[in-house]
Amino acid sequence: MNIANKKQSTTTETTPTEQDIARVRAFLVDLQARICQALAAQEADGGGTATFVPDDWERPEGGGGRSCILADGDVIEKAGVMFSHIHVDDLPASATARHPDIAGRRAQAMGVSLVVHPKNPNVPTSHANVRLFVAEADNKDPIWWFGGGFDLTPFYPVLADCKHWHQVCHDLCAPFGDTVYPDFKQWCDEYFHLRHRNEQRGIGGLFYDDVNTESRGWDFDTCFELMQAVGNGYLDGIIPIFEQRKNEPYTDEQREFQLYRRGRYVEYNLVYDRGTLFGLQSNGRIESILVSMPPLASWHYRFEPAEGTAEFELTDYYLKPQDWLTL
Repeated sequence: MNIANKKQSTTTETTPTEQDIARVRAFLVDLQARICQALAAQEADGGGTATFVPDDWERPEGGGGRSCILADGDVIEKAGVMFSHIHVDDLPASATARHPDIAGRRAQAMGVSLVVHPKNPNVPTSHANVRLFVAEADNKDPIWWFGGGFDLTPFYPVLADCKHWHQVCHDLCAPFGDTVYPDFKQWCDEYFHLRHRNEQRGIGGLFYDDVNTESRGWDFDTCFELMQAVGNGYLDGIIPIFEQRKNEPYTDEQREFQLYRRGRYVEYNLVYDRGTLFGLQSNGRIESILVSMPPLASWHYRFEPAEGTAEFELTDYYLKPQDWLTL
């Protein structure tokens, strides 16, 4: 049965309880552990010995989290898989500018976010995030929404990988309605766009924000089911690509091009990414905010790949929004 039809909003299922929030937290903690386990298995399978190192932390303003970092691997050069559940008494401008109705409320935000920078240029960089935000005030109903998604940033793309990635996106969205995948794909293409370069960060995937009863007509449980589908879908998307590409040979020139393109990733995260801006403006933990940065990156003045090369094809074809499922 179509989830979107099964659970339209009602007056009794649209406000999250403490038990609902606890269920979301439990899922996120488990999701972080499963993602770390799956990525560590790829590192070990490729002959690497690096493992995730957990770092538990607390926030003076309230809440805390666990950051799990894998560094200097043979397969994964750097990966950060972070869980956080924080409390905020003074919401930053990055939150209230988009939602003036939450100004003056106390809030809590929880989520899992990750960035994986593989060593082999044939394996794309990947990013995922799922989150819940709840703003509360005395004698008022809470204002809440879910957000998240995942996207892929290849350096030497393979069309089959792009189609697989978007097929996973399509299939996990299908139970929620026919328009969900195209809506969230377009949102992703528009969000992960470097305006100062006029190019996409990668081949996209899914991005959504402000998903709640008001925006989608879904009750809390349905919105939570979407979070679970997206969180679980990340592994369905990325692990087959790792298994196909992690042992492919590459040249020093390809490695240098990977570092050059990583510079674009740094530019996007520092200039446009909402999560980075929210973390900096809310006095967030700086190590967790900037853990998405690659360990190595480079910039070249007016670098222009030669026509007919794989490097030229990346920006000429792959880094443009495409209907990947029909190619």
